[in-house]
Amino acid sequence: MNGLFARQAFTGFGPSLLASADETLPMASVRGTRPGRLRAGVRLECPRLPGVYGMLNEAGELIYVGKAKCLRSRLLSYFRTKSRDPKAGRILKNTCVVAWEPAHGEFAALLRELELIRRWRPRFNVQGQPNRRRRTYVCVGREPAAYVFLSPRPPGTAFACFGPVPAGFHAHEAMRRLNDWFRLRDCSQSQKMIFADQGDLFPILRPAGCMRHEINACLGPCAAACTRGDYSLAVRAAIRFLEGRDAGPLEALERDMQEAAAAQAFERAALLRDKWQALHWLSGHLERLRLACRRSCVYPAVGRDGTRDHWHLIHNGSVHAMAPAPRDAAGRAAAAMALANVYDGAASAPPGPEEIDGVLLVAAWFRRHGAEKEKALEPAAARLVCGSNSPFHLRVAGVQ
Repeated sequence: MNGLFARQAFTGFGPSLLASADETLPMASVRGTRPGRLRAGVRLECPRLPGVYGMLNEAGELIYVGKAKCLRSRLLSYFRTKSRDPKAGRILKNTCVVAWEPAHGEFAALLRELELIRRWRPRFNVQGQPNRRRRTYVCVGREPAAYVFLSPRPPGTAFACFGPVPAGFHAHEAMRRLNDWFRLRDCSQSQKMIFADQGDLFPILRPAGCMRHEINACLGPCAAACTRGDYSLAVRAAIRFLEGRDAGPLEALERDMQEAAAAQAFERAALLRDKWQALHWLSGHLERLRLACRRSCVYPAVGRDGTRDHWHLIHNGSVHAMAPAPRDAAGRAAAAMALANVYDGAASAPPGPEEIDGVLLVAAWFRRHGAEKEKALEPAAARLVCGSNSPFHLRVAGVQ
């Protein structure tokens, strides 16, 4: 036992969440106490196919999962002592069993790799591990005077949630600059809020709870310096910026920065630059995520034999199911049922913490393979393919 709890013994990669229930995924493995024996087994038995592979230690623990366009070439690269990276050497040093599983194509191997990392949590894997990469959500809420704050999970009381974005200094700095720009409070919930239109019986001079109101960085809802309506307008303006519908803050900051630099007011220009960079960082992350989450399509990825033999059903940026490309009446009926299960009645919602890695994986794939975007079908077009015997429609679907 390593650590407080023993890791789960490896008995096989397990079923795929995307494949159909009746599809079996063949796994093969070679065992050896020395790298030379492992290499001989890989050279003899490993196929030249895309897929995923795993490394097991002497205790039967899965310590690493990877994917490959060609399993044989990738696994043999671990044994090249002069060209492999140091991490590969450390993995091989702890390996007694090498297992592999062919996939329908490179894209399917990427999805399977992420699934297996999340299921088994191998100690040598970094990317894809749950909770290994910290992310946080940008939230707007908390009555009676809402403001922008960060939360590891979207709270049910928030008016709106955006993200997630990488947690850390940049996220906290963006929240500070965002609240300052829209003059929203950022104090604790214990601070009492008194709006100007609440109507006290006797006028009372109320001091602000902090100096942000004095430096014009807060509307001062704690000091009755604004009405509830004025404050709500500022909150809605912040939401428009986070939704990507208003780039006014970035444009104003950039314009003021250029004017300050032209007037040789370099300290002011540097201050404006810092504000602009924080808001631009946040806006860029949210925009990339919005574009990724808008992707809903049927992607016929290239399979092992070079044809597009499988459909990947993508909704809200992540792959929800995989089905064989329709080749006959039974295949069209099965594909139509898969389309209905994924797209009928499916609501658009921001990705949760468990889904974001899949969304980013799909976005990265289409970013690296720009031409593949043209191969994707709209769900409505895929339904036409399933309901037509036309050779034209079959060609569109990638069926030869």
